[in-house]
Amino acid sequence: MTTSVSSMAPVRVRDRRRATLERMHGGEVPTRRRRRRTSARADGPVPAEKLGPPPPTYYGIAIVVAVFVLLGLVMVLSASAVTQANLGYSPYRVFSRQALWGAIGLVGLVVAARVPYRMWRKMTIPLVIVGVAGMLAPFAPGIGATINGTRSWVRIGGFSIQPAELLKVVVVLAAADLLVRRRGNLDDARGTLLPLGGIAAVGAGLCLVQGDLGSAIVLGGIVLAAGWIGGVPMTHLFGLSSAAIALTGLFVMSSPYRLDRFTAFLNVAEEKDHLAYQTYQGYLSMASGGLTGSGIGGSNGKLGYLPYAHSDFIFAVIAEELGLIGAGAVILGFGLLVWFGIQTALAAPDSFGMLIAGGVTAWFALQVVINLGGVTGLMPVTGLTLPFFSSGGTSLFASMVAVGLLLSVARRIGSRQTAEETTP
Repeated sequence: MTTSVSSMAPVRVRDRRRATLERMHGGEVPTRRRRRRTSARADGPVPAEKLGPPPPTYYGIAIVVAVFVLLGLVMVLSASAVTQANLGYSPYRVFSRQALWGAIGLVGLVVAARVPYRMWRKMTIPLVIVGVAGMLAPFAPGIGATINGTRSWVRIGGFSIQPAELLKVVVVLAAADLLVRRRGNLDDARGTLLPLGGIAAVGAGLCLVQGDLGSAIVLGGIVLAAGWIGGVPMTHLFGLSSAAIALTGLFVMSSPYRLDRFTAFLNVAEEKDHLAYQTYQGYLSMASGGLTGSGIGGSNGKLGYLPYAHSDFIFAVIAEELGLIGAGAVILGFGLLVWFGIQTALAAPDSFGMLIAGGVTAWFALQVVINLGGVTGLMPVTGLTLPFFSSGGTSLFASMVAVGLLLSVARRIGSRQTAEETTP
């Protein structure tokens, strides 16, 4: 039975998650003891489907992302034009590259939205292989590149690609596929918890080898969120998260310089001329914006005072040029996108769709929190981009493909399948 989003009573997300799991599993949340009963009901390919009108969440997601991408292009141009001209390049150099990636991302979004999301289950293993190979590519001589202390880039021709961004899409699909296959044995530590932890360990571990702590945290968060959404017992998830926190702490403390950088946000006033210089300049930019901002193009921080104004710290430029009102609108927009994603996951027609929608939503929510936390000095600066806004072609492309997957799930809310789902 399909429950419309608009008819649900205002209850806690945790309760609605449990109700959704019970709906997926025929009235019961699966455990190891119910393996035989639920294994025959596992998600699988659907020969045909009948789609009704798109739900409101579908249009909500599309509108928010369209506004974000267009506004992001404007802010990238505003934040980069002067500095690029001062370096002797065209003022449109960064903007043109971002616009090109936006066009490529639009193609990826449309393809991902139109392809039935269940089709991606057949490609999970090949995508994992390609994703892992891509993460090793930065270490290949001739194409690998080190930028800002992280060896996480591949340069081919005139393009720079960051495989970790693409790996986020792969991890969402891999975690979703694993949890659907193991849906009748979610409390099995060896059969479910270890493979789930393996996905997180491989993805985050490869990022840490590259020196990319921010992406490692996001990848681990995606896996943990997928486990919670899928119904993995909290005791198992607590063990996984504890191990992840411990390993992250060891990585940070393995280098005195890395530890100092990681903790610089705690002493911005003392480190404003050194390790916290970027954070301090972000403070000045945001404070200069006031309520209504200086207007598009009116930022002073981007004139060379604020490092990475068009990438990691673009939110500081947004706050300066659009003011508290504009910055608040951007935060509200991300809140709406996360809310639409949660509603899509709760109303998804099957477990695989629920896990895809939940994984993508967790990805965006976590990355936005980490980026804004670093810009505002509430969290360490990790180098993560602000989705849809920061300059970074691979990030924009991967984010738009992820939105396409989310739209594919939202488009099929309330759809009727013409065949019983079976495990492939």
